[in-house]
Amino acid sequence: MQIQILSSIDVINPQQWNALVQDANPFLQHGFLAALEHHGCVGEKFGWLPRHIAVFEGTELVAAMPLYEKHNSYGEFVFDQAWANAYQQQGLRYFPKLVSAIPYTPASGQRCLVQAGREAELYPLLLSAVTQVAEALQASSFHCLFAVSEQQEWLQQQDLLTRHDCQFHWYNQDYTCFDDFLATLTAKKRKNLKQERRKVQDAGVQLRLLDGHSASAADWEQFAFFYRHTFESKWGVPTLNVGFFQAMAQVLGAQVVLVMADNAAGECIAGSLMFRSASRLYGRHWGCTEYVDSLHFEACYYQGIEYCIRHGLQVFEPGAQGEHKVPRGFVPTLTRSSHWLRDDALYAAIARHTAYERDAVAQYMAQVQAHSPYRPECLPLARLA
Repeated sequence: MQIQILSSIDVINPQQWNALVQDANPFLQHGFLAALEHHGCVGEKFGWLPRHIAVFEGTELVAAMPLYEKHNSYGEFVFDQAWANAYQQQGLRYFPKLVSAIPYTPASGQRCLVQAGREAELYPLLLSAVTQVAEALQASSFHCLFAVSEQQEWLQQQDLLTRHDCQFHWYNQDYTCFDDFLATLTAKKRKNLKQERRKVQDAGVQLRLLDGHSASAADWEQFAFFYRHTFESKWGVPTLNVGFFQAMAQVLGAQVVLVMADNAAGECIAGSLMFRSASRLYGRHWGCTEYVDSLHFEACYYQGIEYCIRHGLQVFEPGAQGEHKVPRGFVPTLTRSSHWLRDDALYAAIARHTAYERDAVAQYMAQVQAHSPYRPECLPLARLA
């Protein structure tokens, strides 16, 4: 076998890379990751330097890992600023570090891409390659974020530290229509949801549901403006751009779910961007230029729930954080990340911190669950992401 560390995913054949992707995960598709690189969304400017691992058997790609050399903690959604501060206080260097994740995307998925049935052989090979890259770069650590449950558990067995966090996901209980979903809620919550949807209708807002094929260049220019406006108004850094959105839509096609909202005068005032795999829907970005009561909930959540029901998708991951999702049918769901430290100097202290963090997350999830909008007999069972 030959192991290569690549500064561009273009070196890898797209068909071979995508053949290793499970569940047609949109963020792991070669075209999605390549669009980030081609349009300057990753690289030195934003501190995400591609260091993808590729394992070849002859000319065939048998294993891979999306991997980035990081010089900041931006866009990871697993917050380690306290770790960086601790390193600095001890006179140690925290950056660079290595991160296996999808940039700016707190969504679950594979991080070890391997041929089916060869996990026991190829997982250790990928992890060994990561640690060798860390040694070569003098990186402080390796962080595997939002990996699917089976891979997270394997990494934990390799003595990587595990961190817990909480997101809010929606689970399809074999609903046939939105009213089926509403019927599982308490009377008060059901009434609130209906009122929110009615407010959008009464405002004269028309929603257009598009995908990568049907969305026009003008739609993407408009959505890129919404995206940029959202980040700039909150003092954030807009890393994506219209070139990325257009390129991504072209390669993902029907896996893109774009909701555009027009006001009564026919002006486009808001947009919500989601993506789908074979079994899940992922909410990612939202922006607007005109406030309409409850439009955010309609475009980002209720349209997504209806889409899941209509297409038989089992889980809706709407993104990180947001307790306001709970009254709208989303339940607390445990997310995990794995962490390897090259230097043992702070290992014991960080291990104690992660243990305390896990307990705190468990208590928080129990408290949130007590405010579930579901009737007791209809409460969906949250699963590991």
